[in-house]
Amino acid sequence: MSADKRPKSPFPSAREAALSARLCIDAPQCRSASYKLAFQDVDFLLRDELRPVRLQLELLKPELVLEEQHIESTVVIYGSARITDPETAETRLVSARAEFNRSKEDPLAAKKVESARRALENSRYYDEARKLGHFISSNTGKDQLVVVTGGGPGIMEAANRGAHEAGMPSIGMNIVLPHEQAPNSYITPDLNFQFHYFAVRKMHLLMRAKSLVAFPGGFGTLDELFETLTLIQTQKVQSIPVLLFGRAFWQRIINFDALVEEGTISDEDLELFEYVETAEEAWEIISEALRL
Repeated sequence: MSADKRPKSPFPSAREAALSARLCIDAPQCRSASYKLAFQDVDFLLRDELRPVRLQLELLKPELVLEEQHIESTVVIYGSARITDPETAETRLVSARAEFNRSKEDPLAAKKVESARRALENSRYYDEARKLGHFISSNTGKDQLVVVTGGGPGIMEAANRGAHEAGMPSIGMNIVLPHEQAPNSYITPDLNFQFHYFAVRKMHLLMRAKSLVAFPGGFGTLDELFETLTLIQTQKVQSIPVLLFGRAFWQRIINFDALVEEGTISDEDLELFEYVETAEEAWEIISEALRL
């Protein structure tokens, strides 16, 4: 139920109570942390014993916002935060080659050139994610699909960027990390969320998902992909199209056929996903599956 349809409670709101609590006289008793309202006491909320409460709050806050924004259907796009746009990749390759020319005897310089060259090759995935974000946001027919990503740079940025360039909203679900992890600038500000718990974040990424596209990525992408496949395989979620973008990449890093041969998955499990090579191909599969 949206906020404007909820019946008005006869009790004072939490906001009203918080304002009243500020009126306490300046006395030691009022200044004591024990006297703070529990929901205003940050030190109390951050105690280890309050972890179950924080988990519930982290689940509830995005859910209420998305409900109030009338967002019902999403397409999840996963992928590496390290894959850059072609322009950035080209600049880095030029820089690596210049460094190599200054120190050709340095094996590390040669390695940097090879790494930059491969990064430039992989930058095509940035363009494809950008196009896919645009397709999804521009061609949704009667059912508005909204792009949702992990909210970071790389492939995530590209998908949010495509939606932004289509003039449509998109969602970012960022995670607090010890190192940098700022939200990309293409996420719709009011649909930009920050999480502490990976588990809650992954749950929210899937809660409204009508399809999932996994671009090349690292541990995070693999974690998100395999959790989704496991949930579908075990019928913990309804089956949705799962698209692996770039057959060569995925078949190089994961030998699904070997899992079948070893008897750890079945032949039917290989039908839980399919490979795509272009944004156009991905969108065709998604739109056909959803009958858009």
